[in-house]
Amino acid sequence: MGGVLFALGPIVMIFGLTMLIPLGVAFVAQDAALPAYDDSVALTFAAGSALWLLARPFKRDLKIRDGFLLVVLVWTLLPMFATLPLLLYLDVSFTDAYFETMSGMTTTGATVLSGLDALPASINLWRHLLNWLGGMGIIVLAVAILPLLGVGGRSMYKAETPGPMKDSKLTPRIAQTAKALWLVYAGITLLCVVSLKLAGMSWLDAVCHAFSAMSLGGFSTHDASVGFFDSVPIEVVLSLFQIIAAGNFATYFIMLRGRSLRPYLADTEMHAMLGLLVASVLGVAYYLWHVGSYAAFSTALRHVSFNLITIATDCGFASTDFGQWPVFAPMWMLFLSSILACSGSTGGGIKMVRTLILAKQAVRELARLLHPSAIVPVRLGGMVVGGNVVFAVLAFVFLYFMTVVTLTFMLLASGLDFISAFTAVIACINNAGPGLGLVGPASNYSVLTDFQTWVCTIAMLAGRLELFTLFVVLTPAFWRR
Repeated sequence: MGGVLFALGPIVMIFGLTMLIPLGVAFVAQDAALPAYDDSVALTFAAGSALWLLARPFKRDLKIRDGFLLVVLVWTLLPMFATLPLLLYLDVSFTDAYFETMSGMTTTGATVLSGLDALPASINLWRHLLNWLGGMGIIVLAVAILPLLGVGGRSMYKAETPGPMKDSKLTPRIAQTAKALWLVYAGITLLCVVSLKLAGMSWLDAVCHAFSAMSLGGFSTHDASVGFFDSVPIEVVLSLFQIIAAGNFATYFIMLRGRSLRPYLADTEMHAMLGLLVASVLGVAYYLWHVGSYAAFSTALRHVSFNLITIATDCGFASTDFGQWPVFAPMWMLFLSSILACSGSTGGGIKMVRTLILAKQAVRELARLLHPSAIVPVRLGGMVVGGNVVFAVLAFVFLYFMTVVTLTFMLLASGLDFISAFTAVIACINNAGPGLGLVGPASNYSVLTDFQTWVCTIAMLAGRLELFTLFVVLTPAFWRR
């Protein structure tokens, strides 16, 4: 435990230093939140320093079990420190503040705040910076720094990296891998900022919405979300970058390093994602036009394109109240949020690679019923998928659905109606943002009780850590020596 706390201390210190960014904005703009950041930076940095100094005698290299524990501690404690600017400036409870910052860092985009348009620029920037930091994972950032302190990062990387294929490396050293991923992530984010500015946003809105789009975080600087701008160019730019963010960043890095589109063109997972996305946009747009929700197909196509893409990729913006559409459309969008994002992306849910493996395993079992003696391997992208990976995917999907069922029943027992309860859990565990009913795009999560808010907070954390990382720490066997 001492070694874990020694590694945790520098992470908390680094996180405290990120508060200097909104502090600088508050200083330049002289907004009312400036004193809150002075105290927040000092408290967070002091806490991290204390952890590091007290645990220094226990410094040691981290084992895989330590890696899981450190990941869980980071993702539960950093949102706690992130609440400080909100608690010191806004009139919110700790429950609501923690929900907001957990939503930011897990890139869920669900919010309990209203009056976003009137918030100081530094508060809005802090919320969106949490999105951006959480997008690629604060752990990946940390493993580029911790080797300098004598703490290995391999175990943390394996515990944090999404998707079943966890051992593929982009570069020989883990620190170089982390830096490479961040370089790609930061470069595409900068391109998104410039594109949004050219599309008509202010610099603050462009930076904040680029942070949200690339992290698939979904926070906005306006209560009306992207609907505030009512701009086709802005919707097109955001849609494009959300699709990019839902792809595998490792593929982007390999593509850029080799200066070739071949890795992208050979990515089976990306092909499946794009195919399902295009078919869904056209199908749902036709459906809404056919049932009379929109008089013109072009209007239906515009609103469906943006809102379906943003929910399906687990971002969570909104340009219109899609909760008013016939229930088939928003429910299909939430279903897509469970499976569409690629592994190695900033999205959540089951991920497309697991969906493909499950589909191929189902076909394999059907073939074996007809030909019991046949050897029918599961192939993905021309490679044979091992039985251990298939079993891990089956276990993950079972755990995913059981978690959804359990948390939904907890919300139902607390008095929430079924549509609100079920879609809140789906939206939170997929890190997708708005649900339907009381937590739909025209409302927010402030309508929930404290108990319901904590249930949704647990769903966000479990979804971000892809279930196993969180639940393995809760098993008795984990704590046995």
